[in-house]
Amino acid sequence: MRILLVEDEPTAAQMLAKGLREQTHAVDVSADGEAALYQASVNDYDLVILDIMLPKKDGFEVCRELRASGLSIPILMLTARDAINDRVTGLDTGADDYLTKPFDFHELLARVRALSRRGHVLSPEIIEIDDLVINTRARSVRRAGRNITLTSKEYAVLEYLARHRDEVVGRIEISERVWDENFDSFSNLIDVYIQRLRRRIDDGHNVKLLRTRRGEGYTLSAGDGETDA
Repeated sequence: MRILLVEDEPTAAQMLAKGLREQTHAVDVSADGEAALYQASVNDYDLVILDIMLPKKDGFEVCRELRASGLSIPILMLTARDAINDRVTGLDTGADDYLTKPFDFHELLARVRALSRRGHVLSPEIIEIDDLVINTRARSVRRAGRNITLTSKEYAVLEYLARHRDEVVGRIEISERVWDENFDSFSNLIDVYIQRLRRRIDDGHNVKLLRTRRGEGYTLSAGDGETDA
């Protein structure tokens, strides 16, 4: 999942981004309201985590403008304010949820999961492709009953492909959902991860699930298809 984190306090932004990336999310960070609106207009995000006290435009105004532009992505507001009126204002401007600082990071993750289930990234918790089973809540992978250990990035690539099973997914799509805006989609790093995943989930199995479509991208499917070892 790709997240826009809007937080003007550098230490807080760095810690939150680090924690979210460790949970396999791609995170872009914006430090003020105007920059956040620009990033949301040029990138496709699955979730916005939005602080209220921001330079240039506050979180209420950012939220209001995002909704006025037609964007329906889930918005989680973060703020040091705990007054009922502020919470009501945040929800009235279009936020989906509200979390008051200080908060426990595990609660933030739980709210992110809940919003992703309610938002346009709705998807099942268990994804099965042939004998490959992916538990997206536990971030665990099994094939033919055998546990497969993956790094966080390997898992993120696999989950994204699984959520788009039977579809051809291009390099740019993978880079936008698994890495962040600073990633060079023309590097060979994606190819490296695809090769690692192919070894981990396909080696020793007659049915090959992860395939390369030459000149197009990659697909995760139990059906017949063109392969590129």
